[in-house]
Amino acid sequence: MTRIITALDDISDGYDTLFVDLWGCVHDGVRALPDAVAALRAYRARGGAVVLVTNSPRARRGIEKQLAEFGVPGDAWDSIATSGDSARAAMFRGAVGTRVWFMGQSFDHRFFEPLEVIEDPVEIACVPLDEAEGIACVGPFDPMADPETLRPQLLHAKQKGLKLLCANPDIVVDRGDVREWCAGAVARLYTEMGGTSLYFGKPHPPIYDLARRRLTALGRDADTFRTLAIGDGAQTDIAGAMGEDIDSLFISGGLAADETKTTQQPDADALRAYLEREGVAPTYSIGHLR
Repeated sequence: MTRIITALDDISDGYDTLFVDLWGCVHDGVRALPDAVAALRAYRARGGAVVLVTNSPRARRGIEKQLAEFGVPGDAWDSIATSGDSARAAMFRGAVGTRVWFMGQSFDHRFFEPLEVIEDPVEIACVPLDEAEGIACVGPFDPMADPETLRPQLLHAKQKGLKLLCANPDIVVDRGDVREWCAGAVARLYTEMGGTSLYFGKPHPPIYDLARRRLTALGRDADTFRTLAIGDGAQTDIAGAMGEDIDSLFISGGLAADETKTTQQPDADALRAYLEREGVAPTYSIGHLR
């Protein structure tokens, strides 16, 4: 049974480390959420470690810059693990070949910047679909357009037997009050069509391995520290935590605010019904991180 709490302080003494989702928990895609920032600062002041674990396709340094722009201070977190870095590592190891068809917006081409931690990386060339050995999907070309508009290209890719590397398993994200499609929606469609999609963010194991390595780099033993995962995605943050056998705190006022009837706190009956439909069982829930 999921326990509804009123503040992170209610439970934080039982955990040494937090794996915290960003979008919908710490910021809304436009600006920092002050109560969440205050809660993380207070947790770190008591000696806890905060690893931001995000399905963003960006590199860690790109997230650091974005956080500063949104007003999230550096003393609210210790390290960052991104789906983008996990996916880039796989790409530079040749997971989808060397000739890659790129899906994303123009500014997403930073995904192909060298990754220094990979020994002997393969050389990646961006090519048209007809010449490709695989697909690197950072997101749809137009995040406002229904992913179904990509069906013709995806059908061609499936017929060629191409694997799709998904740099962000999220289906949608809310940028302020605007909902956008993410790479996960494209990968889901491709899989439903019979194609092969490779995932590296939540809820899949590679990003948790990266998060633990980030924790180890801080001088903390990831195998013995008690960890709490925090996020607003039932099928990403919570399902991922369950798969990793770690406790979780579901932020109901993010993606599921309407379904859980969340203003300050979720409606208990609506929350229960939502979690049952999603097939997940977070340890705790709260309306917003505070």
